[in-house]
Amino acid sequence: MTHHDLAIIGATIVDGTGSARFAANVYVTGDAIAAVSPPGRVGSATEIVEAKGLILAPGFIDVHTHDDMALIHTPELRSKTSQGVTTVITGLCGYSAAPLPHGVDLPQEYDILIPEGGQTFPRFGQYLDAVASAAPAPNWLPLVGHSSLRIASMTRLDRPASQQEQAEMARAFEAALDDGAAGLSSGLAYSMAKAASTDELVDLCRVMAPRRLPYVTHVRDEGDRLVEAVEEALQVGRSAGVTVILSHHKALGGRNHGKVEQTLGIVDSACRCQSVGLDVYPYAYSSTSLTPERAARGGEIIITRSVAMPEAVGRTLESVAAELECDQIEAARRLQPAGALYFLMDEDDVRRVLRHPLTMIGSDGLPFDGQPHPRLWGTFPRVLGRYVRDSGILTLEAAIHKMTGLSASMFGLDRRGLIRPGHFADLVLFDPAEIVDQASPSDPTARSEGIRDVWVNGRRTSRGTGRRLSSQHNG
Repeated sequence: MTHHDLAIIGATIVDGTGSARFAANVYVTGDAIAAVSPPGRVGSATEIVEAKGLILAPGFIDVHTHDDMALIHTPELRSKTSQGVTTVITGLCGYSAAPLPHGVDLPQEYDILIPEGGQTFPRFGQYLDAVASAAPAPNWLPLVGHSSLRIASMTRLDRPASQQEQAEMARAFEAALDDGAAGLSSGLAYSMAKAASTDELVDLCRVMAPRRLPYVTHVRDEGDRLVEAVEEALQVGRSAGVTVILSHHKALGGRNHGKVEQTLGIVDSACRCQSVGLDVYPYAYSSTSLTPERAARGGEIIITRSVAMPEAVGRTLESVAAELECDQIEAARRLQPAGALYFLMDEDDVRRVLRHPLTMIGSDGLPFDGQPHPRLWGTFPRVLGRYVRDSGILTLEAAIHKMTGLSASMFGLDRRGLIRPGHFADLVLFDPAEIVDQASPSDPTARSEGIRDVWVNGRRTSRGTGRRLSSQHNG
């Protein structure tokens, strides 16, 4: 009889494919799933975990994170492993820690990624080496940020790139891909990239097209010009011949609520001729840098970090402005560099995007905020508790597929995202009746309940269990 390292006995398996759940025993040898067998006789194993009444799923893949530097500074990444995440994808919204020259003057908005005085890396390979040395708990797949390429290659960011600068960005991007980067992201709503032309993005995407890697984009406008911004993103993908993934798809502002119904229709039409995906976080409020321009949009705003006034964290911008005896736009200026929660979304829109068959799950959490958005700690249990068990807008099988098999397929993660013999043993065991997010704006780091066990590459999560992943699409 074959002896295994681990046997998980009597669980109900939701395997990541979207297919119906089934009862089975799962056996792990080394870093891989060795067998998935019908319940009954228990095979030989060094460790046996009794899992009757629990769900065993592939480890969750967080497709939208800003954990680039957290992998180095807090490699245990409890915010993610505590909610069942075994893989994080980094370098989103145009931000990445490389390639960025040492001592470069970073725009204030980079504080969502790199804390004040934090390290940058001129070569992408140097960043990868630093993360590997930190030995993080989860697996990680790194993208290159378009804004980082601009900062490293351009003298001014308030204009499109010149031909020479475009060529320099392309060279830096090619070098990053050779080092192990797994795609390109953009954040066209941010100051570093607002002036970038569509052609600039097409040219960069063409660099990675032969490797079949994805272009992941925080589109140019998530408010009044959302439709045009989505159409631009899809145009980039068609012109360059690459997959397009729309980041944290949403519509901001009351007059735009409901507009995602139109943009999802545009995505459906585009799928007839190109590869498209999208992700969502399960909350009706967002979080990013606080700027006067964002303060001017209105709505409730709660401060999540402020270097100038750390005592303002957790308070509304309205109350801070009253204390400073100024309007909210001026208060935002005085708080910088700072971050905030913005209550400009609609719950019905969140549900529309969540239900779409191409939607994956991403937290978009900011790990260095003093009082972060609750999504950093609660995203995946919130989907399984609030939207599967409590409201029933998704089946458990569909939700797990969005967190695992679909994500692994879109990002080319070989032998991940499914419970199948020969696949890596990234696994999460949870109680479907108890799983619930606890994080809230007032207590944003509260740990979720219902997660019983998490394994990365066959080992219970601990520092050093994770690996840098590469895309099977690459090459």
